[in-house]
Amino acid sequence: MTVTAAVVGASGYAGVELFRLLVGHSGVKLVGAYDIRNVGKRVSEVHPNLRGLVDMKIAEPDYLKIGKIAKVVFVATPHGIAMKFVPKLLKGGAKVVDLSADYRFEDVGIFERHYVKHESPHVKGVYGLPELHRAKIKRAKLVASPGCYPTAAILSVAPLIKRRLIDLDHIVIDAKTGTSGAGAAPSEVTHHPATGANILAYAATTHRHTPEINQELSKLAGQKVETHFTPHLIPIVRGILSTAHVFLRKPTRAKALLGLYRKFYAGEPFVRVLEELPQVNFVVGSNYCDIGFELDARRNRLVMVAAIDNLIKGASGQAIQNMNLMFGFDETRGIEALALRP
Repeated sequence: MTVTAAVVGASGYAGVELFRLLVGHSGVKLVGAYDIRNVGKRVSEVHPNLRGLVDMKIAEPDYLKIGKIAKVVFVATPHGIAMKFVPKLLKGGAKVVDLSADYRFEDVGIFERHYVKHESPHVKGVYGLPELHRAKIKRAKLVASPGCYPTAAILSVAPLIKRRLIDLDHIVIDAKTGTSGAGAAPSEVTHHPATGANILAYAATTHRHTPEINQELSKLAGQKVETHFTPHLIPIVRGILSTAHVFLRKPTRAKALLGLYRKFYAGEPFVRVLEELPQVNFVVGSNYCDIGFELDARRNRLVMVAAIDNLIKGASGQAIQNMNLMFGFDETRGIEALALRP
């Protein structure tokens, strides 16, 4: 089977990663690149790493038409844009994988409090974290791929919450990311002189990925969970290191915790449970999420650490993982690449 695929939002970092990965996917044929920017330019002009591989021209999108010519459409637009046209893609008959936040929330009111007023609240997607929602993803017409921070944060503590091993009132998540997480558009904050020798916290108590994390952890717990999440920008290009501080309800041995995680993620092709603390360098360039921990037995404190590439497992790679599930491909197809080293 060959699946025809189109990318809407061809100019950004998520877009270029989608092209790079889809070119190597033997079950996919690229049939369109769309954007309101760079119309008429070849994809390889905008993204020179794709020279000779993706030379089609970027076209201005006609969404209903795109939905008719492609079996799957990847949407890599800023938040608040996809909701304007995803209904047309679906009406055209395509399945959609949306990388923005527009369809991640079950409660539209939560989305509107943290983003903008929703223009297609009647359209519902499946939250695209395969490790937790694989069966639903396989049946979905619209999958909302998770945010980068939530991917790492949720996977790092999911087994503990599912087994009710930790205090749900005191989950503190501290995450660091590279500058590519802010997207391809230049800004003063991500300008190299401002970031090259700097570390900064931002949206320390108000980051809009917090309710996304809370939604998924609440579903796992069967009750409301409110995490305390603070992100930081650090002077690297790619990668997220997420550190969650949690407190065990009763003393538990490290060996038992390791066994819990290995059982929970047994058979998961892109989650690696380590006996050491993960590093970003172990995953950059790959679709892997590495998870490790350190136990402070004196205080029943557990420090969970997860590392991902924010542009792959945190964006485009996970989107393709979802597409594989939606079309019955092997889940790893096209995204088997190992991390770069050094």
